[in-house]
Amino acid sequence: MHANKNTARSPGALAYTLLLGIISATLYLLLYLYSDILTNIATMIRQGHKGYVVIPIGIALIFSFVHGAFTGRFWDLLGLKAKK
Repeated sequence: MHANKNTARSPGALAYTLLLGIISATLYLLLYLYSDILTNIATMIRQGHKGYVVIPIGIALIFSFVHGAFTGRFWDLLGLKAKK
């Protein structure tokens, strides 16, 4: 990776990155706070309630999109790009 000094660092880009970071941190907090419920859902899935399988898959997708968008914008703000 190398630093790109021509990266546009607009206030809007910074605000959006901070918003994504706050949303990502909030998701991790919610995961911690509701871990008991998620454990119960996992138990229910193992007991045959297969409809609940969409809950952990949905959570994983939401985390993936939000955290991925945050980290991508974070590295862009720092001016770091992958080597081609």
